[in-house]
Amino acid sequence: MMSRCRGAPSFGTDLINSAMIQPVPARHTVLIVEDDEQLRKMYRFALTVAGFRVREAADGLAALASLEHEPASLLILDLGLPDMSGQDLVKEIAAQAHTCNVPILVVTGSTQNLDQLDVECVLRKPVSPDILVQAVVKCLASHASDAGID
Repeated sequence: MMSRCRGAPSFGTDLINSAMIQPVPARHTVLIVEDDEQLRKMYRFALTVAGFRVREAADGLAALASLEHEPASLLILDLGLPDMSGQDLVKEIAAQAHTCNVPILVVTGSTQNLDQLDVECVLRKPVSPDILVQAVVKCLASHASDAGID
């Protein structure tokens, strides 16, 4: 996988290799970009209980505005958004210096091959709250490890 930012590390998509996941400090902010309100609520609840700060966006334009206002530690992204595709949002995030290093966890019901999508982590819907939290923790840990962040 090519990195979205020149010189930035790339990350694997193998998310769930172990059953034991350590909690992540609450300093991490996750931006959920999902047009389905019920899924956003479920994701928000699970991540909040796990200790994350959570912001939400129902579409790509709202996500870009949110990232412009305040950075996120990780983006959870549905590919089927109403105003711009998730793929287009990934490209827009990659094009901006202040967002190109934000790891992206795609959660999608799409059956298409996602190997060409330049993201760190991928989960296929349906996703349980526990698996979502585990994937977020793994994706953040992988990002920190590859970036040399402790």
